[in-house]
Amino acid sequence: MSHLSPGELSILLLEPSDVQRKIITARLHQEGVDSIQTASSIAQAKEIIARHTPDLIVSALHFEDGEAIELLSFIKQQPAYKDIQFMLVSSECRREQLEIFRQSGVVAILPKPFDADHLATALNSTIDLISNDELDLSHFDVQDIRTLVVDDSRMARNVIKRTIGNLGIRNIVEAEDGAQAIELMQQQMFDLVITDYNMPSVDGLALTQYIRNESQQSHIPILMVSSEANDTHLSNVSSAGVNALCDKPFEPKLVKQLLYQLLEE
Repeated sequence: MSHLSPGELSILLLEPSDVQRKIITARLHQEGVDSIQTASSIAQAKEIIARHTPDLIVSALHFEDGEAIELLSFIKQQPAYKDIQFMLVSSECRREQLEIFRQSGVVAILPKPFDADHLATALNSTIDLISNDELDLSHFDVQDIRTLVVDDSRMARNVIKRTIGNLGIRNIVEAEDGAQAIELMQQQMFDLVITDYNMPSVDGLALTQYIRNESQQSHIPILMVSSEANDTHLSNVSSAGVNALCDKPFEPKLVKQLLYQLLEE
C-alpha cells in the first residue's frame, strides 16, 4: 500500500477573491498542506497546470473569465491531467446547479464557509483516490472480481473505475444505462454490480428489479451510487433489493468499507 499524508499533496487553489484565497489557504495550512499554488482566473489556472500538475484543484464556482465546470471539463478531457482531483468550494445551494459537478466525479463539494471536518474528509478522499489500498478478501482474489459499472455519465464511470481500481478490482465491464446492463447480464456472469440511480430509459431502480426478479444472477451484490436525496426514491431502491447506497460525490474510504461488507458476506 502506498499512502500519502495531506502534507504531501500538491494543491492549486482557484479563487477570485483575495480574502477568500487567504482564508482557504490558511485552512489548508492548518490541515498540514504546504504545497499550495493560487490562481484567480480560469486562464491563470490552465497556465499553472501546464507547468506543474497538481494532485488537487480547490475551486470556487464563478470567475470573470468563465465557470468552474469549464476547467473541470478541460482536465477531464486531457489524458495528461486525468489524475487531477477536483474539489468545489461554493456558497451555491441550489441542487440543480451542483448536480453537474456531482455527476462529473468531483472529490467533494464544500459549502462556504466550511468546517475543518469537511476539509479533512475531502483531503483524505483525495489521498485515497491517488493511493493504492487493495481489498484483502477471504473468499475472492480481488483482481478476479467481475464487476459491472453502470452509469450514463462517462466521467462518472471513470471515477468509479478509478476508485475500485485502486482497491485492486481490475475485471471491469461498463454499461451506459440499465438497458445495456441487462443485455450484458444476459450474456455473462458478474460478481458485483455498481450502478447509478438516475439514468435514461432503464434507471437504477428498474435495473435492480430486473436483477432480483428476472435475471439468473438474482443474488449478486448491488451497490447503488446516487446524488438522489428524495427519501421516497431511496426507500423504493432499498426495498427493491439494493445491498448498499453511496452518495455522489462518494468517499473512497466508504466505498472500500461497503465493498468489503458486500463481498465478505
